[in-house]
Amino acid sequence: MPKMKTNSSAKKRFSLTGTGKIKRKKAYKSHILTKKTTKQKRNLTHTGLVHESDEANVKFMLTIGK
Repeated sequence: MPKMKTNSSAKKRFSLTGTGKIKRKKAYKSHILTKKTTKQKRNLTHTGLVHESDEANVKFMLTIGK
């Protein structure tokens, strides 16, 4: 059985933390920024974590675990 390939789009978008959680960037920060307040844009800069219900799918795309 050959090795599974990592999903290329997933490896660009997600990274692992030291405790095994998955970091992600927040959405809505790429365009149409003129109508968003500075506070909104600043808060979208910070990274977030992938929700527990989606972790299995992301780990599968990154070929971590099953």
